[in-house]
Amino acid sequence: MKKYFTLQFKMFNRQLAEWGIEPILAYPLGLFIFILLSLQLFNKTQYADDIYIGIALSQIIKSNEEVRNNFLKLTYSTIDYLKLRIIENWFISMPFVIFLVYQENYSFAILLFVFCVLSVLFVLKSKSNFRLPTPFYKYPFEYTIGFRTNFILYIFAYFLTIMSIVVSNFNLGIFSLIVTIMGCATYFTNSETKFYIWIYSLNPKEFLYTKTKMIVLYTTILCLPILISLCIFFYNKIDIILGIQCLGYLFIYITMLAKYSIYPEKLNIRFGIVIALTIWLPPILILIIPYLYIESTKKLKEILQ
Repeated sequence: MKKYFTLQFKMFNRQLAEWGIEPILAYPLGLFIFILLSLQLFNKTQYADDIYIGIALSQIIKSNEEVRNNFLKLTYSTIDYLKLRIIENWFISMPFVIFLVYQENYSFAILLFVFCVLSVLFVLKSKSNFRLPTPFYKYPFEYTIGFRTNFILYIFAYFLTIMSIVVSNFNLGIFSLIVTIMGCATYFTNSETKFYIWIYSLNPKEFLYTKTKMIVLYTTILCLPILISLCIFFYNKIDIILGIQCLGYLFIYITMLAKYSIYPEKLNIRFGIVIALTIWLPPILILIIPYLYIESTKKLKEILQ
């Protein structure tokens, strides 16, 4: 088991290096961000406990994927497999458990700790003939694959919207809108194969324009239930709601340009730093957007002949 965890640690460090992050900086920085976001969550909403344990459970459930666990069962004895999975789940849940104890929510901390043990008894089936229908078939790749992979995220966001209305918490509703927008933005962090670009009979400028229309249309479809609900029940803050939605379009647009500006490489921490700078200094967008647009057209010109 020691070799397994050593290998996982080395693989994770290698992934950090590919993202452009030094592992020696990533761990303390990650811990700081985790604590900061946790404090913000518990300060902003009374339902933080439920949201918090939901996030933790989702991370534990991801590790129960069928193919991965079948491999571990073939590699280790039953006892060693169970020990390994329990330890692995404890590693995942430990930051959440410690923070729940800090918040003096011992019942949720114990519940999460127990779930770490019980979750090793079931495995998520990965093979199914069912394909979740989507309205995103016209423009393939980003939204089609992303929605089918992360559709639970939107169920969670819509649930938060309902709760924000029930308890009259506008900030919780805005959080659900931001979660949905961020989910859409993540679809552009992975690069598709050249085939999904080559199939467009367009020049680079027309291609980027088509992608921009897709962003506006498909993001609106996913955000529409939240937008309508918030605008009806918090109509006196409709300017804030629509303002955040428009900023969301811009954020996804920048992510799309960044992806194609370095295609076929993946986005790394440098892009995250750029985004952080634009949040603190929005005027930088005047320089960043044209630069990313020019670089994107150069890369796309090599494929779109």
